[in-house]
Amino acid sequence: MPQLPDDLNAVAVRTWCSLALEALGRERAEIDAINVYPIADGDTGTNLYLTVESAHAAVEAVFAAHETRATAPATADVVRAMAHGALIGARGNSGTILAQLLRGMSGVLADGGDAAHLRLALTRAADAARRAVAHPVEGTVLTVAAAAAEAAVGEAGEAAGGEEPDLRTVVHAAYAGALAALAKTPEQLAVLGRAGVVDAGGRGLVAVLGALVETVTGQAPARGPRTGPGRTPAPVDGGSVVGLPVGGAPVEGGALPGEGVLDCPEDGGAGPAFEVIYLLEARDEQVARLRTRLDALGDSLVVVGGDGLWHVHVHVDDAGAAVEAGVEAGRPYRIRITHFATESGHDLRVQAEPTQRAVVVVVPGDGLAGLCTEAGATTVIARPGEPPASGELVDAIRRAHAREVVLLPNDAALRHTAAAAAEQARTEGVRVALVPTRAAVQGIAALAVHEPDRGFDEDVVAMTAAAGATRYAELAVAERQSWTMAGICQAGDILGLIDGDVAVIGADVPATARTVLDRMLAAGGELVTLVLGEDVPDALADALEEHVRDGYLAVDTVVYLGGHQRAPLLIGVE
Repeated sequence: MPQLPDDLNAVAVRTWCSLALEALGRERAEIDAINVYPIADGDTGTNLYLTVESAHAAVEAVFAAHETRATAPATADVVRAMAHGALIGARGNSGTILAQLLRGMSGVLADGGDAAHLRLALTRAADAARRAVAHPVEGTVLTVAAAAAEAAVGEAGEAAGGEEPDLRTVVHAAYAGALAALAKTPEQLAVLGRAGVVDAGGRGLVAVLGALVETVTGQAPARGPRTGPGRTPAPVDGGSVVGLPVGGAPVEGGALPGEGVLDCPEDGGAGPAFEVIYLLEARDEQVARLRTRLDALGDSLVVVGGDGLWHVHVHVDDAGAAVEAGVEAGRPYRIRITHFATESGHDLRVQAEPTQRAVVVVVPGDGLAGLCTEAGATTVIARPGEPPASGELVDAIRRAHAREVVLLPNDAALRHTAAAAAEQARTEGVRVALVPTRAAVQGIAALAVHEPDRGFDEDVVAMTAAAGATRYAELAVAERQSWTMAGICQAGDILGLIDGDVAVIGADVPATARTVLDRMLAAGGELVTLVLGEDVPDALADALEEHVRDGYLAVDTVVYLGGHQRAPLLIGVE
């Protein structure tokens, strides 16, 4: 049996994150089923799962980096990675609040993980989450978080003889306080009482705290109230019943929770039409003005983060205005707009029939996202240092709304992530083919030959062949002195990578790009694809086109603007 931790050290935080992901995976469907506030769109469990999955991926990346150096990561690095991962991957209202809770905890746990630090961390987290919400409402995850913190602090005050309670005692107290508060949420929020359910976001937080109990004690606590369609409501907290009506009986108004019930505002009236979410790079003073503007545009406003990076969530009728407000405040990206009536599952009766086939493609920048969208693909943007998690790919497959999906990961490092996403989608009845593209230019080549009218297998074979016939290269800037297959590079050198290996070391981008092209075209080629990063001047594309035209007969060149991407230049040769 593994030794139980005496404090929340790096390994314990890693275990907590992993167990929280497992717990939300088990309970995701049940939490989705009781989601009636702030919007009855049936996705709170999924959003929380995707948020924690992103946090888990960030934590695992820290441990993987240290394994290569044979060193152990510091606790501060792990808790900050967990918080950062949750921030960049937060989904929905509850996922955004959970990200702020983890951020609030990380600032304290980075300094220590004993019982005293945990009590303070829970208090800071609850306060930070409440401040992040424009108009806090009782009977929600905010209430559950506050109760967990109060119970943890109260346990210290009741310790016999003034002794400091140990970590296990505090964790148990926090979990019990959260569970009791969850059971009372239907009494505090009318829409929950009418539907006969507890708050879905609060239920998810209880699952996360339950994982913390299991981390420090080695045993999972008794599960909270179990609810779901067709499940008998479970009495909790002295017999009060919280759950869905037995057998899925209609609630007030004749609709099932999650079917056509717009209960965003506290009074239960119809809410805004769109959910808008994006990451934002901006200064604090700009974010303060952004909050004011977005608050006037809609409701369910939550802005979390700090240190120049923010996660914005709001429900509005004018999605364009919400995005424009972000542009004025700073640089928004990973923009996600959901129309509640047609995309989120909010009204299942108006969803269109799925199309026969779709393509889901991972792209490294906004420019290629627009190009692929115009070609009919559903896109997932991979930001520098922020690869998408499998849940994000599964979500994109769902958004594609097709019976058959071709998945193009466009990165060798995403092979296992994409495979996991494909397997999950198959369990949901979608036929998924994974074409193992290793670069964006291979994905472009595959998408160019995509024919949705031919047979699925034939289409996949043609796309795979086109990708395989495309050699790929990229330019990168060396961060430090190191050995490469082309020799020793110094910090600041321009590296030309062909098919993933360093083949050229140069002093500037134009000369290195020409050398890389010459190496690739020496083996022949008919088409050169150039994808320029946002900081690369257009004159470079003109110069490289001229270089190809002058030196290689019958070779065409096509240029795309990739926008904000990791590499200044991507090259493909077919």
